[in-house]
Amino acid sequence: MVVHMDRAFFFDTVRRELFKGELTQPQVVGITAILDAWERRFADADRRWLAYILATAYHETAYTMQPVRETLADSDGRAVEILETAFAAGRLSWVKTPYWRPDEDGRSWLGRGLVQLTHKRNYQAMSVLTGIDLVADPDRAMEMDAAVTILIEGMLQGSFTGHKLADHLNATTADWVNARRIVNGTDRAEKLAAYAMAFDAAIRPDAAHGMRARLKAWGAHVIARLRSGAPRVR
Repeated sequence: MVVHMDRAFFFDTVRRELFKGELTQPQVVGITAILDAWERRFADADRRWLAYILATAYHETAYTMQPVRETLADSDGRAVEILETAFAAGRLSWVKTPYWRPDEDGRSWLGRGLVQLTHKRNYQAMSVLTGIDLVADPDRAMEMDAAVTILIEGMLQGSFTGHKLADHLNATTADWVNARRIVNGTDRAEKLAAYAMAFDAAIRPDAAHGMRARLKAWGAHVIARLRSGAPRVR
């Protein structure tokens, strides 16, 4: 059954819970683009998936809800400089091959979009998915329509890591933490889980009444883990 979202309620809720009481026009535009694309094609799908998609964009774009380059640089050249400096300093220890370095054609496969698309193979895969030749022009991943398609379809299909939304949010499971594996292992997984639960409550008014209690309980859980010395999800 298709359930249409109360967008006034949605924006009021996320403005208060996630955007410190104020939404900029670019943030509204970015969120609306995601909502519109979702409702055109997936309105009858699990709304928790939409919540986690929005949470991913919120995190990956540093809350701007606009397609961005990796490092938030305003040009490929500057992004490459920042990544090279970090790599040389050992701050990117998980990187085996510096994927941002321009290839023989001068193209860099650094992260772009609403979810950071990296590596030429992923640009090739998303070219097929979007119908846009992202290999010939990687910067087109910064276009809103392309970025939204990559974000939604990639997370639905498991294009990024092999994990997909249905693996972690389904009829028997609501694993908000491990849903992070869809994009980037368990990096910042607990933060993403909290963001997604807030978006979920905004999408579903029936969930909003318990949202504060859920988030408070989540915060208490994280604090208890820290105090007990248990390993944190990173």
